[in-house]
Amino acid sequence: MSSPSTTGIQLNTRRAVVAEVVELISSMRFAIALLAMIAIAAIIGTVMKQGEPASNYINQFGPFWYEIFRKLGLYSVYSAWWFLLLMTMLVTSTSLCIIRNAPKMLKDMRSWRENVREQSLLNFHHKMQWRSSLARTALAQQSAARLADAGYQVKLVDKDNGTLVAAKQGAANKFGYIFAHSAIVVICLGAVMDSDIPIRLQEWFLGKTPFNGSGLISQVPPQHRLGTGNPTFRGNTMIPEGQNSSTAILNRPDGVLIQELPFTINLKKFTIDFYSTGMPKLFASDVEVRDNQTGETVKGTIEVNHPLIFKGVAIYQSSFEDGGSKLKLSGFPMSGNDSKRFEIAGEVGASTPLGDAYTVEWSGFRPFNVENVGATEDPRSVKKGKSLQEELGEHMGSAGKNAVNKDLKNVGPSVSYKLRDKTGQAREYNNYMQPITVDGATVFLAGVRANPSDNFSYLRIPADDGHSVTEWMRLRAALQDADLRAAAAKRYAARATPNSAAGDALRAQLQASADKSLTIFAGSDKAGGFMAISQFLEKIPAGEQEKAADVFMKILNGSLWDLWQVARAKDGLEPVGEDEVHARFLQLATNALSDAFFYGAPVYLQLDDFTEIKASVFQVTRSPGKNVVYLGCLFLVLGVFAMFYIRERRLWIWIKDDGTGTEALMAMSTQRKTLDFEREFEILKQKLPQSAA
Repeated sequence: MSSPSTTGIQLNTRRAVVAEVVELISSMRFAIALLAMIAIAAIIGTVMKQGEPASNYINQFGPFWYEIFRKLGLYSVYSAWWFLLLMTMLVTSTSLCIIRNAPKMLKDMRSWRENVREQSLLNFHHKMQWRSSLARTALAQQSAARLADAGYQVKLVDKDNGTLVAAKQGAANKFGYIFAHSAIVVICLGAVMDSDIPIRLQEWFLGKTPFNGSGLISQVPPQHRLGTGNPTFRGNTMIPEGQNSSTAILNRPDGVLIQELPFTINLKKFTIDFYSTGMPKLFASDVEVRDNQTGETVKGTIEVNHPLIFKGVAIYQSSFEDGGSKLKLSGFPMSGNDSKRFEIAGEVGASTPLGDAYTVEWSGFRPFNVENVGATEDPRSVKKGKSLQEELGEHMGSAGKNAVNKDLKNVGPSVSYKLRDKTGQAREYNNYMQPITVDGATVFLAGVRANPSDNFSYLRIPADDGHSVTEWMRLRAALQDADLRAAAAKRYAARATPNSAAGDALRAQLQASADKSLTIFAGSDKAGGFMAISQFLEKIPAGEQEKAADVFMKILNGSLWDLWQVARAKDGLEPVGEDEVHARFLQLATNALSDAFFYGAPVYLQLDDFTEIKASVFQVTRSPGKNVVYLGCLFLVLGVFAMFYIRERRLWIWIKDDGTGTEALMAMSTQRKTLDFEREFEILKQKLPQSAA
């Protein structure tokens, strides 16, 4: 039997090193080692996110390992020089294996192996002998006919005073090896055709460099742009409704390249539908594509997995973004004793100055949000085993709690933005337009996070009787006004003590305590809210802390109620009713006032109105190697089918005269001895002509 050799091509040369290198590269063991290394690289490329911004990798691995991984090319494994070298060596090694073994296999497929001798047949495991009264020629003809009926190809050979019946079936099994190895070569060549090697060559020899600045695409210099003749590319383009684009963005490790497209894509309409969970159900783009040279126009609808192919370029529906929605918001100061409302407008993707110290960068807008609004555990409840400071310090609630509870509801629009100061530092905010019922309370959710990788923490501002934040903002400003705090303390003391001589002394003491409690809660640059109270109470002996905390909170709650009434009176408003609804509001407002010290924003921006503008993100690809890869996949399927489902069998019958008749010796072989082969051998033993000896 002929089978592929694991050794490589043996060269007859005086240079031993050259012969050894050629033998190694063309050997099967070298190809298997390359496949193993490529598999490991593919695992790395799958586990580690590819093509992410450098800041993401620095945050994840730290500066030291970031630099090492960058030099190893692990952030773009499939375009790293060492990965391309492995692919090149695999193609070379596999091609040499095919060159070495394919001619031998093709020759063996055509061969009948009629040089076999009788003694060799006697050494086969699967053999049978019998005698027949038929003449040698007649027995040979009958045997050949019955083997042909069983699906074998047969050849009769007269040799050494006898007749050899040579038969074979399944010789196409050898094509399995040829097709499977050819598939590796063809798929790798197709992958190289669709890789970024053409782009790298333009960077190396044509002076193309990635662009890492900002500005309009039309103003990007020519050295950062690739022409329409670029043989292969894969980029993205974002197009708002009613607008068009004739370029795509190609992400590179140190910037982007602008790919000029041979056509212009005009987005007529973007349609999106959602499941009840808020996940996108369907999004499609109605587009008009116009050839930039001929003016030829094609209209179509692009959906996920249903691309539009125009002039050899495929346009896929990738995702969707905000296309620059127009926003109108109300701003409320979050520091000082000013509560005056002001108006501000913005556009998603743009920025708006906020005074002299800050800039608002409008990063996102969502017309609706499906959130879990079921009951949650109170984030401020006291947990066993925690210190008083830890208990009072658990203040920042989250709008995304209760992943197990599936009480989902559309809670309306939200806006995301960043506040950036003069030093370049920024925090990101996410505010909901409408009040949301959380834990039985109607609140406005104002999210904040310092890093993009963090989850938002939400400040819960209680909605007042007018379903607004006005009353809470009034109370917040009053808390920062020393005169109003003093007036509230005086009012609280007068309300809480009797009119008598003894009450006068107690009233003065209670007024001082109320003013101090409001001042501590109002805080300073270092701390405020419950955190400041916790730090104050820790100065009291441990045995008296619990009693002191109870008294302190009662005075604080009463003082805050009077502070609210004093603030309303200052603005010419009537006092609110002393009922359960307003008591609940004050409790939530107190929690939110404490949370506000962690909000870290000079203003709170509330969305009032918007004009939504959708945008579609398309992936634009030119992949000439796609059909080559498909051909390689076809070869691979044919090769696997041939290797696993086509069994090569060889059979010989040696017939010779013995004076009174003929004597026959049959032997059979195969590469893989299976139960099917055993059954076939038994059937042929019964089917071939024979008679008792």
